[in-house]
Amino acid sequence: MTARLLPGGPVADAVLADLAPRIEALVAAGHRPGLGTILVGDDSASAGYIRMKMEKATALGLTSPHVHLPQDATQADLLAVVREFNAAGDVDAVLIQHPTPPQIDFDAALLELDPDKDVDGLHPVNMGRLALGMPGPVPCTPAGIEALLAHHEIPVSGRHVVILGRGTTLGRPLALLLSQKRPSANAAVTVVHTGVPDWPEYTRRADVVIAAVGVPGILRPEHLTPGVTVVGGGVRYEGKRLLPDVDESCAEVAGAITPRVGGVGPTTIAMLFRNAVEAAERRAA
Repeated sequence: MTARLLPGGPVADAVLADLAPRIEALVAAGHRPGLGTILVGDDSASAGYIRMKMEKATALGLTSPHVHLPQDATQADLLAVVREFNAAGDVDAVLIQHPTPPQIDFDAALLELDPDKDVDGLHPVNMGRLALGMPGPVPCTPAGIEALLAHHEIPVSGRHVVILGRGTTLGRPLALLLSQKRPSANAAVTVVHTGVPDWPEYTRRADVVIAAVGVPGILRPEHLTPGVTVVGGGVRYEGKRLLPDVDESCAEVAGAITPRVGGVGPTTIAMLFRNAVEAAERRAA
């Protein structure tokens, strides 16, 4: 069996196409959306991510104010910038780039951020909103995975979805998202992790398996039932080389699978901009 590929590019294009008229409407009403970004330190990969997001923001018609703090910046320096963006009328959403230098407490900075401007959807208030089904920014990668499955018409409602991984940025919020009562969700969700010795017993019973551990090659063909849908959400980097959780040989067993490159990544970026535009719409209203 050769699995059907589930690329993220077309999903991202559809999300961004939906945002275009909404951005135009905001601008016409005198409110141009703004995505503020904060980078602390000199990590080249992080600088590249920020540059790409700023370029995309400009292309979409958003403003993109940016503050780059030096490698030796203090916690007080970062909190001062966060407070400035919280108060800025022309900034609707804020991204604090992670990772930060060791002297910086990222979680404390996130707590200082206005939850309504939290473009990543990871503030404790927003995680609580997600758990309660209340409106607010949704974590980008989980939202992108839901959109990807819906776009490619993978049945989720009423099906058994197994998430391998319980991290706060992916596995945990994704379980909350996919169990909500919505046509593109409404699943029976099981969360397993490396602390569960017999986790393959769960993945072999799944209709959809989502790998979200950050352990390269952890999911292999023997952990799957033929025809299952496989989504690779977790990755690790070795230099610039991307090492996904899903071994490439899983494509020989799966019925549908995300590609090694260009799967969940593009949808994550698209959802970040969706959060930014929705934040602008809420503030404009």
